[in-house]
Amino acid sequence: MSRIKITVYGRVQGVGFRYHTRRKAQVLNLTGYVMNKPDHTVEIVADGPDEQLKELIEWTKTGPERASVSRIEVEDCLPINRFDEFVVEY
Repeated sequence: MSRIKITVYGRVQGVGFRYHTRRKAQVLNLTGYVMNKPDHTVEIVADGPDEQLKELIEWTKTGPERASVSRIEVEDCLPINRFDEFVVEY
């Protein structure tokens, strides 16, 4: 089990990015959260097996149809707490 943090840049707020990220994470059986940040990025923290996390990273590079992702940053994180599900944070 691994944890990653993805920061997504571009036109990623107001286009359903959080909703679609949550759905993708649920399909991949990942736990964690997705949230809009004040700097107009989207932050994703996800826990799960490496293969599923890699699939989420690849999906994030384009995101949902209305998004325009310019770049992403991926960091490995220490899982200091445990998530029960994947949620949208506000």
